[in-house]
Order: sequence, then structure tokens, then C-alpha cells
Amino acid sequence: MTTTNAREAWQEWHEQRVASVSRPYGPLALTGTHWLSDHPDGHIEALPGVWTAEGDQVVLRATAEDRLTVDGKPLDGEVRLGPDGPPEGARVARGGRRLPVLRREGLWAVRDFDPDSAARRAFAGIKVHDHDERWVRSGLFRPYARDRTVEVPHADGQRRGLGLAGELAFTLEGDEHTLQVAVEDDGSLWAVLADATSGKDSYRFRFLRPPAPAEDGTVTVDLNRTLLPPCAFADHFLCPFPPPGNTLPFALRAGELSRLDG
Repeated sequence: MTTTNAREAWQEWHEQRVASVSRPYGPLALTGTHWLSDHPDGHIEALPGVWTAEGDQVVLRATAEDRLTVDGKPLDGEVRLGPDGPPEGARVARGGRRLPVLRREGLWAVRDFDPDSAARRAFAGIKVHDHDERWVRSGLFRPYARDRTVEVPHADGQRRGLGLAGELAFTLEGDEHTLQVAVEDDGSLWAVLADATSGKDSYRFRFLRPPAPAEDGTVTVDLNRTLLPPCAFADHFLCPFPPPGNTLPFALRAGELSRLDG
């Protein structure tokens, strides 16, 4: 790919990122993550209805006055819910809000996505470095003999396990650097990383999602596509912090830096 084509592809990627973040039920719309264990009586101040965890399901009880809908129909009674996928497809809604159910490490929560959130209304874009071919490196994925789990802090202050499948190596100015990475269901890689700019010129940590490696483990590492995590857009996400060894010793002046508000 020529430099011009690479820059155009990066520009398209950046525009798609802004569109995805700012979509009606994107990360800017998340106004709350409510753990049911914090509400043993089932009453959540910010939400109508009564939400209780019962084994492998959440039971929601509501009356017509609560103005909740399930699968597009008004709820007046009881419904049993399992984990939802993307918020756009959440079974429970209240007007334009979507209330997806989440399960994490055996605990249940309800999230509140509101297209009219203050963060979404204030959003003015993503501050990002321009594309620089110097940050496109040849990498090598080295899988572990068996997957590992390390405990790391998360954005909500809790420590949870982070699954890791191997390390991603690349060379910059003659020095090899490695990142511990997970492997996604589609074979692509995912790293949580920090660098010398983190918490200063850029958000306190960022994500990198290289494509699936070739059979020999080679993969392009495009640091121009370093991402802000969801918690950079709303405080109610549970983003993991970088695992030990994933703080790069140089200033990564590439990729996304911070959210811009108008």
C-alpha cells in the first residue's frame, strides 16, 4: 500500500471511529452501570421497576406506570432476562433509552444508554495524531503454550482477571518491544497499553487491535490506530488497565489522544 493510500485508509478509519463513538447507543450514551448486588431490594434509584438476580437470570417486575417495554411491548408484570448483546438490541427500553442486562464474573448489572446524554450532546470529536508511516511496524505474534490470566485494576476500581494468549513483538529504532495480548474470537489481537505520554498528553491508557496474524505469526502493527478505551467516553465502563509489562518506554505520539467536547 502506498503512503497516500495508507493515509486515506487511516482517514476513513478515523471517520468511522468518530461515527461509531457518537452513534445513538454508542459509548457516549452510557449514563450508568447498576450492579444488582448493590441493590438487594431490587430498587435502583435511576431506573423504574424492580430488578433482582435469580440464578442465571434477572427478573424484572414492573407496572404500566413504569413505562417500560420488553421486545417493544409494554410491561405490566414480570419478565425473565438473560445477558444482552449490543445496547441497540436490548430487550428492555424506556422511551429512547435502552437498558441492557450485563453479566460479569457471575454478577449481574443493568446499563442505561440514553441517546440524549450530556456527554453525547457535548461531544465534538476525537483528538488524534495525524497518520505517520513511521508508526506502521512489522510485528510477530508469539502465542503462549497455554493461555494466562492476570489480575489487573479496572476503571471502576475493582481488580479482575484479564485473559492473555501471547505476546506481540515489534521493532522501533532498532529496539524490540513486546506487548501481552489477547486473541479475539475472530483471531484479531487486543492489547491494553500505556506509554510515556499516558496521563499527560494522552489518556491514561489505550487499546490496540491488530488484525489476525498470518500462519507464521507475522502481523502489521499500525500504532496510528491506537484507540481510546470506552471509559474515555463515559465513566461507567469497566475497562482494564494495562497488565504488567505493557507500558512502552517511549512517547507513543500516534493514534487517539482524548475526547473533544464542544
